[in-house]
Amino acid sequence: MPSPVRLEYRNVTKRFAEAGGRGVLTALQGVSFAVRDGEVVSLIGPSGCGKSSLLNIGSGLAPPSEGEALVDGETVAGPNAHVAFMLQKDLLLPWRTVAQNVMFGVEIQGVPPAERRRRAASLLANFKLAEFSGHYPHQLSGGMRQRVALARTLAVDPHVLLLDEPFSAIDAQTRMVLQRDLAQTLRQAGKTALLITHELLEAVTMSDRVLVMSARPGKIIDEIVVELPQREDPIARRRDPKVNDYVARLMDRLDIAHLALEGAAGGAA
Repeated sequence: MPSPVRLEYRNVTKRFAEAGGRGVLTALQGVSFAVRDGEVVSLIGPSGCGKSSLLNIGSGLAPPSEGEALVDGETVAGPNAHVAFMLQKDLLLPWRTVAQNVMFGVEIQGVPPAERRRRAASLLANFKLAEFSGHYPHQLSGGMRQRVALARTLAVDPHVLLLDEPFSAIDAQTRMVLQRDLAQTLRQAGKTALLITHELLEAVTMSDRVLVMSARPGKIIDEIVVELPQREDPIARRRDPKVNDYVARLMDRLDIAHLALEGAAGGAA
């Protein structure tokens, strides 16, 4: 029996009014796909193709112009307690300690204090941050801050994680370690995730599937199933010789997407 669908987009179109009342910009056009329970799917595509708009719609932070997003079969009509969002910036609160930052979301949810502390302690131990629980954000490195942000995201026990280039602002070595930490946590907890990334190797090594988007207005132009073992260990996946084949295929598809963008710009001119 196939796993149930956790996150689904049905014929989603998103339009924005252009600055100065010059007209309407269509960011997304008729996008449909689903992410199943426990699956990690990456979205790649040219800048401006609507990737972040899809995450905003899936989280309930923005409505679609047409179509709908669903979480666990229910239409997303506003912020959803079963969905957690993680961005490039850690957005830690500077006046709260590491443990207090991790507990922030569950505090808002009204989780009892003892359970908040238990979740924070468990996650900080998982991410090797237990000894820093009383530190403040300014006392941490960039990679450690992102670990705290990831722990805070997982503390609310979401069904779906929406990840918008969460590791793009840190150095390559730390990024690989955090990729492995995230992948292991997602596997162990059975979480579902939709990941936006511009790094093709990250998309291949972190995911079960990679969806390629066209230039604006964004559409899904390819779906690549990643048939590699050990999704919980992206570092091990990097050593698989088949990884290069997947990356090359994604590069080819992105070349097509960029050519479409250039053609559209030429036509506009």
